[in-house]
Amino acid sequence: MKITKLEKKKRLYLLELDSDQTCYITEDTIVRFMLTKDKEISPEEFTEIQTFAQFSYGKNLALYHLSFKARTEKEVREYLKKYDIEDTIASQVIANLKDENWINDRQYAYSIINANQLSGDKGPYLLSQKLAQKGVPKSTIESVLKDFYFTEVAQRVAEKLLKKYTGKLPARALQEKIIQNLTNKGFSYSDAKSAFDDLDSQV
Repeated sequence: MKITKLEKKKRLYLLELDSDQTCYITEDTIVRFMLTKDKEISPEEFTEIQTFAQFSYGKNLALYHLSFKARTEKEVREYLKKYDIEDTIASQVIANLKDENWINDRQYAYSIINANQLSGDKGPYLLSQKLAQKGVPKSTIESVLKDFYFTEVAQRVAEKLLKKYTGKLPARALQEKIIQNLTNKGFSYSDAKSAFDDLDSQV
């Protein structure tokens, strides 16, 4: 079989054979198989070219998606599905991106929790929920959470709430309000109670 056409179409190239077979391939595919017009290829090579082109296209899509911000394996898989990348190819793409450290669910979880430590207002339960929704495995979340203490975050939130409600509620109601707000944000009852007790206030 001979290549009769190799033509650039937006991000891909159209490859046509004299046997009337066609497929869209990436630039990486052209380079890898040294494809040129009039080159002879066997049916086996054509199958290989198609498979690699799908992988290469999937990887390019995933890298584009990851260029905006870090994402979890689940998010990348869902994105590839939207572009009709076959599951087997998607798995190969993800394995490759994990090897190159483009996808790292543990690192992702760490950066989300760390950012929350610096300026967020969420407790460990809420963060676990959010990360689980993004597809981070439970064991990964639990192991990353062990590296963090939430006392300071809880105190920061409690102080904000105190400023907000002081003078608007009687002492008992104020205590309930602050503790309830903290538990709603994902802190345990004991952490919420400790944060309230540590408030430098005349409550």
